[in-house]
Amino acid sequence: MILARSLVRARPATTPAEDRHDHGSPGLRRVNLALFAAGLTTFMSLYSTQALLPVLSQAFAVSPTAASLLVSLSTGTLALAVVPVSALSERYGRTRVMTWCALAAALLGLLMPVAPTFAALAVLRATQGVALAGVPAVAMAYLADEVHRDALGGAMGLYIAGNTVGGLLGRLVPGLVTDVAGWRWGLGVTALVALAFTLAFWALLPRSRFFRPARVDHHAVAAHLRDPGLRRLYTTGLLLMAGFGSVYNFLGYRLLAAPFHLPQAVVGLMFLMYLGGTWSSTAAGRLADRAGRRAVLACALVTMTAGLLLTLPASVPAVGAGLLVFTAGFFAAHSVASGWAGLRASTARAQAAGLYLFAYYLGGSAGGSAGGLAFEHGGWPGVVAYVLILTALAALAATTIGTRARRGGIAVRGEHSGHSEEQ
Repeated sequence: MILARSLVRARPATTPAEDRHDHGSPGLRRVNLALFAAGLTTFMSLYSTQALLPVLSQAFAVSPTAASLLVSLSTGTLALAVVPVSALSERYGRTRVMTWCALAAALLGLLMPVAPTFAALAVLRATQGVALAGVPAVAMAYLADEVHRDALGGAMGLYIAGNTVGGLLGRLVPGLVTDVAGWRWGLGVTALVALAFTLAFWALLPRSRFFRPARVDHHAVAAHLRDPGLRRLYTTGLLLMAGFGSVYNFLGYRLLAAPFHLPQAVVGLMFLMYLGGTWSSTAAGRLADRAGRRAVLACALVTMTAGLLLTLPASVPAVGAGLLVFTAGFFAAHSVASGWAGLRASTARAQAAGLYLFAYYLGGSAGGSAGGLAFEHGGWPGVVAYVLILTALAALAATTIGTRARRGGIAVRGEHSGHSEEQ
């Protein structure tokens, strides 16, 4: 009820569709650079403590389970806040909400190195998650508003690519600095870099031209949930992130144990596989603009499956190759599904994107726990079987999304390719 009262309905814009940022335009280049920087600062901040959990556990004399709260609190509060915070953008503007939320998150990051207690650090992380919630969903809605539909997939893919690089830097930078100067400097340097990316985002982002302030709508979320296509997209995001989180949560345990016995430093390098997602998310987004979202999403899910199966042999090269392919498939699927959710919603797009991200992060949180049970009872083959089931269910949801026409009786079709464009 509280969420419902905070939701709003955007009035249709009057700017001609031809004026939206399209391929080759200076405006689209600025949008792409700005949203890439937004992805960097958001996901650097979100995952800045993950690589430091053993160090923080020792520094504050807390258990590994307690230390892990420094990750789960920020992702959990982000999931809870993403819908109401994104609703603010319908009332007060996309660029304003994104900029202030990103700045608040960066400033909270600067306070973390001086946190006197574990509880204080945990509170800062939870609060930072709320601030970070204002960027991802609103960014998706901003792109759907401002970018021409022929260029939307590529723009969304580049934004997701920024997310992957930000997630990678958020794990590598604090870890490297901590080895030299301690965890407080590790978090401090990470926060300064995130602040620099925030300022770049603020300077580059073009103002909204299609957004119009809106009145309160008590039924926006309910309307999105009544759309079977959006429900399937939300389900797809939840299932995919549940599987992805499980793989990255528990593969390290396998590589540290027999028969691999890899050092911790080498195991930590598995996060470099995120770079596969940096390329695939952009490529999949652009391909979806030409070949259709349903087809590209299905291919991405097949790629995930192939990569997952490659991790089964007790071979480091096979596991590395499989993880790279799996990661590339996952981020390709996430890029297409997240962009499709924003495009399909004809009104209140920020809430539609917020619901997708709520499901996405909920899947990462809840699905990771279930993946732990699979690992405890079945080892790595148990995790693979669990994730294969999730991927199959995601494929069932994604491939049964129907098409529909735009409001106003205009059929939704690709302008150049001639195929029926999913919306």
